[in-house]
Amino acid sequence: MTQETSASCKMKSLTLILPSQVASGLMVAIGIYARLSKEAGAVDSLLADPSLILLTVGILMFAITFVGCTGALRDLPVLLKMVRRGQWDAAFLMGKAISSYRDDLDLQNLIDYIQKKFECCGVHSYKDWSQNIYFECQDSNPSLERCAVPFSCCQGVFNTMCGYGTQNLSPWRAESLIYTEGCLEKIVGWGQRNLLLVAGLATGLFVLEVIETVTASRLCLNQKSASDEVNPLKTDPVTPVQTLNSNDLKLISAKST
Repeated sequence: MTQETSASCKMKSLTLILPSQVASGLMVAIGIYARLSKEAGAVDSLLADPSLILLTVGILMFAITFVGCTGALRDLPVLLKMVRRGQWDAAFLMGKAISSYRDDLDLQNLIDYIQKKFECCGVHSYKDWSQNIYFECQDSNPSLERCAVPFSCCQGVFNTMCGYGTQNLSPWRAESLIYTEGCLEKIVGWGQRNLLLVAGLATGLFVLEVIETVTASRLCLNQKSASDEVNPLKTDPVTPVQTLNSNDLKLISAKST
């Protein structure tokens, strides 16, 4: 009975962790794409460049979920606690990406696409958009978009003003106008509904990494062997130095005369 309970707990932990691995992989891929799409020579700091934030969060989440898988399989509660702490840190960094929504056009288009595709809004809920200076609900905010959400959160017909004032609405009233569920929960839910696909992708990525590692190692060995054949190490024999005595010198002198 104890073994069955332990196995059940492990399966539940993996069910929650594997979708997060897929989400982190997507974030890494998107972050790399966004970074490479920027103008050549543009140098931004980590806090100023949303693509670097997204890439960092993705790598962090992938490392966290990998540790979580290890902890779930080996039944190590310390590792699972590290996963929970890491998820909190990842959520904080994702909030940083939301706060930079209007600072980077690539990030803005990406967030709009995700929110429309997954029918979600914000990280955990639509009120996460209060972290952005343009959408925050402070009375001191002079923006016309105060207490609004991006148009990509809207249901039905999209227009630039459809999300105005929706953060002031209660969830049951706002859900008739905008998507109220957070994108993180939506993506994790998608992963849970597609566990076979998630497992297939994870296995495929693992096999690909192994093949790339083996191929790179063999290529390095082949290059080294070819270099040794083209430039073999040669050692010329050292000619011994012969010394001439006085008799030899007399003979040489006599012959020359």
